[in-house]
Amino acid sequence: MKYTKLVNCKNPYSWKDEKRQVLVSYQDIDGNEIWIEEKTLQSFLLLQSFLKEKGMDIGITSAYRSVEEQEILFQKRVEEVGLEETKKYVASPFCSEHHTGLALDIAVKIEDGYLEEANEQTIPLLEEIHSYLSSFGFVLRYPKEKESITGFSYEPWHIRYVGNIPAMMMEKYHLCLEEYVEDFGGVLYIFKEAGMTSFDVVQEVSRLFGISKVGHTGTLDPMAKGVLLVAVGKATKIVELLTSKEKEYVAKARLGLLTDTGDITGKIVKEEKVESNNLSYAIASFPQTYLQEVPIYSAVKVNGKKLYEYAREGKEVTLPKKEVHIYEIELLEQNGNDFTFRTLVSKGCFIRSLIQDIAASIGTIATMTDLLRTKQGSITAEECVSLQDIQRGEFEMHRISDVFKEYPLVQVDEAIEKKIRNGNSLSNFCQVSDFVFFQNAQGKLLGIYQEKNGELVVYKNFCTNS
Repeated sequence: MKYTKLVNCKNPYSWKDEKRQVLVSYQDIDGNEIWIEEKTLQSFLLLQSFLKEKGMDIGITSAYRSVEEQEILFQKRVEEVGLEETKKYVASPFCSEHHTGLALDIAVKIEDGYLEEANEQTIPLLEEIHSYLSSFGFVLRYPKEKESITGFSYEPWHIRYVGNIPAMMMEKYHLCLEEYVEDFGGVLYIFKEAGMTSFDVVQEVSRLFGISKVGHTGTLDPMAKGVLLVAVGKATKIVELLTSKEKEYVAKARLGLLTDTGDITGKIVKEEKVESNNLSYAIASFPQTYLQEVPIYSAVKVNGKKLYEYAREGKEVTLPKKEVHIYEIELLEQNGNDFTFRTLVSKGCFIRSLIQDIAASIGTIATMTDLLRTKQGSITAEECVSLQDIQRGEFEMHRISDVFKEYPLVQVDEAIEKKIRNGNSLSNFCQVSDFVFFQNAQGKLLGIYQEKNGELVVYKNFCTNS
């Protein structure tokens, strides 16, 4: 089950969600049987044990509710206090996240009994408990000053399991669940290890953050390692801009050897003795712009089909050529037929193809034996964290504007903010010749604009959920 599942009146509970639930039995403060989502109960018991060590005892008054139970509760409260007052604290059927089994109403034990009421005795204790929630994957679901977003008044007793990393992010950035699911965004600097695909990294990040919108910004082959920028949430809007940044690699290759994939993981298709060894001269001639043939084992599509699919099916296909730029290249080491070089290249450059092109220039063949992406744009491998670091919560989520330090970040007043929210073009009041990032007085990124024909037009708008 997705622990960041958002259930409210705009996102009603679905019967399909019920099929994914794993509910386990527990007892409420009165000894009655209740049902809780399995992982939520495990985390609650850890929280409960931790609090007991601090001299606090909590129990559960309510957890999973069926739609029928919610209907009864809602109508009963309407009869007691009226519809408008009921709506402040009780969700209508299908709009309650208690249907998920992830939400818990808790009570604090005072002396010999649990107090369910929010009063002068319980609120200070509950608010102290709130400071520990994120360490156990919980958040306060309906916090103060978020009523206009959540649709409910402050409920200090209502906690919700969302998972460790989402809870940590929501606490750090002071977000309620609606804001996290619908408006959160950032970029992770990840060091991809060899043996996994870029898509594997994206899938794991999506799982850890509980966010569906996740994308990488430049594929790394499974055998390759190094810098992989991963956009999360609203930051996926700028994947194209991130992908366009130049990339630096340190690659190793072997002359006189050719495989079907162009790297050492493939099947050897040809071997030959290397007659010419004028490698340093050949490499020195490669800072250039040229048409590079796309390797057959790549995800580039031809007629709607990925090239590697043609290769696996043994079908012939004309390989496309793309213009690439080799900005810098230098030979670092050579030992017989094995050599290592560093290069700075444009978007779309395949290092496997570059190696074969270098070899062809001296009349031989070559295969890549190792690849390390050391930099993407200004982001270096030293700034990156591993997936294991992220799993432990030891990482930094970088703001979108921080990744593009080469472009100005301009704070605007309410009048211009309104124009940006409406997607209006602007005069080039900040005198830029490319991109400019706009934020409001609260530090919220509003949009990216681009200079065109003397005015600023929208490149990406961050004020919408699209």
